[in-house]
Amino acid sequence: MSLAELICPAGTPAALRTAVDAGADAVYCGFQDATNARNFPGLNFTPDELAAAVAYAHHAGTKVLLALNTYPPAGKVDLWRHAAYLGVRYGVDAFIVADMGVADYIRHTHPLARLHLSVQAAASSPEAIRYYCENFGVKRVVLPRILTIPEIRQIRTEIPCEIETFIFGNHGLMVEGRCSLTNYLTGQSTNMDGVCSPASDVQYVRDTDGSMSSRLAGFTIDRFGPEEMAGYPTICKGRYAAPNRPEGYYAFEEPISLNLSRLLPELIDAGVHAFKIEGRQRSKSYVRNVVTAFRHAVDDIRAGRATNMSDLVALTEGQKQTQGAFETKKWR
Repeated sequence: MSLAELICPAGTPAALRTAVDAGADAVYCGFQDATNARNFPGLNFTPDELAAAVAYAHHAGTKVLLALNTYPPAGKVDLWRHAAYLGVRYGVDAFIVADMGVADYIRHTHPLARLHLSVQAAASSPEAIRYYCENFGVKRVVLPRILTIPEIRQIRTEIPCEIETFIFGNHGLMVEGRCSLTNYLTGQSTNMDGVCSPASDVQYVRDTDGSMSSRLAGFTIDRFGPEEMAGYPTICKGRYAAPNRPEGYYAFEEPISLNLSRLLPELIDAGVHAFKIEGRQRSKSYVRNVVTAFRHAVDDIRAGRATNMSDLVALTEGQKQTQGAFETKKWR
């Protein structure tokens, strides 16, 4: 396959059609249950919707990748097995998996199915990636967002599979597949339930001074001034008071978006096969604008033309962007 395949988010059937029409090489999506890591009300696909979506995408020459990237609790693996059966039945092009048991089941039950290793598996070393390739037949790994380009280039020389990296969207500094913060407060986790900060536990409260507090399971996660836009309360991006920081500070990470548009040529040179855009919770407008921008950029790079990605900052979280660890380990 050619380098620089563009992998785009599809949180709904409408978003999938938008991504396909905007030029996605592949779209990734999930069912309306705990088998995928964006298990939110109003998102994802019913079985009938997925069947129609695969037909629509394939008619346009676009691949469909089904996310089964959560970890089944003991005794509840049948949900993941049935999702794999439906994916094969409807002709998805690959499964994005994290759990070894799910990977092993698909490999032996559906031996012709293609497996991609989710970023939720947190495989960031050649040894870990080779283990998945050798034992479960993984054909592509989605690398965690903690590696520099020189590190990616070195890994590429030591593994037998394709590499996919995130290029735009959530920064994701927490160790992929290992975050337990939301589970601590709400009893639900991204890793096992597919939901970080479930909507049923989110509350916004207007304070007497005009500020807005965002709360999760009764705990205040952030407070926004009258002129600030109130963000969605996730623990890792909250502002907290401490004895030496009474005004509040970002204890884990500041709300900011990853934007690697300037590094696309270097990533291609490092041997990255596919670029992934994050955002299955985003609107159709976001999907259309981001996918269109990166479609033009990738095509320009392939053709040796200059490209302009300056307008993407308007679509970043808080209109702030970073290249994160891809360029240097010294990020905040």
